[in-house]
Amino acid sequence: MPYTNYLYMICYPNPALIGSQLDAEQFARHYTVGSSRDYQGRLVFAELDPDFRNNFFDIESGMKALKPHEDGRPKSTKFIASYRILENVDFQAIRTLYLSSSAGYIMRIDPAPYEAAPSHNILRIYAEINPVRMLVLSKSNFVDFGRYFTDPGNGKGAPKLLYTQLEFDIDEFLEEFSSNPLMQSPIPGIHPSKIRDGIHEVQRIPGKAQKGLSLDCPFDRLPARMIRHGFMFASQAEHIFFPMPAMQVIERDFYKYYKTMI
Repeated sequence: MPYTNYLYMICYPNPALIGSQLDAEQFARHYTVGSSRDYQGRLVFAELDPDFRNNFFDIESGMKALKPHEDGRPKSTKFIASYRILENVDFQAIRTLYLSSSAGYIMRIDPAPYEAAPSHNILRIYAEINPVRMLVLSKSNFVDFGRYFTDPGNGKGAPKLLYTQLEFDIDEFLEEFSSNPLMQSPIPGIHPSKIRDGIHEVQRIPGKAQKGLSLDCPFDRLPARMIRHGFMFASQAEHIFFPMPAMQVIERDFYKYYKTMI
């Protein structure tokens, strides 16, 4: 039986470039619940153009190795690379982004144009996903944040970056924490006082536009409702945006994912 060969880029949790004869839904279920790796968490991966090539990777050999097993089962995964993946992938090759729940159900997100709103010096919280994983408090808008962290002179950045903005009302948080110091943190793993202190620091120091909140982004524990706008792949020269569907759209079009998402 002939199978279609796919090329996937794992964005979270572990960067990897993988060839597979499984479609996106089968691939997600294999990776999360049907594999000896036994991964239990959110999976983010992109389907790439199978004709994409870059001399940094030996993609051709990996794709040629996609041959069914002797019993006719498709080849599930052929790891091509696990180092400097996003940096060496052309944005034009990224076809679709997928989010998978820990149960292996997926939601498909297609690219769409994004128009940046004026910054107005508004504080935002960004979750960096790949290749660095930090939570950052920033005055930059969604597009400018990517430009800042992919600047070659930024020692905390990278040539390309995948990130998202969190749904977070700074003023509402400060008011609630002031009246209730024992409140539960709105961001898993970060004490509310650390968030408050970071906000005050950026507001107090002239010219300070960025403040790291955590050296590790707890993306696996962030509720999907906290994902604002969607996901952005950015470099100095370009960006590609994948909009997060509204909850009613997720429930209607990706019901199995909706029922198992966090």
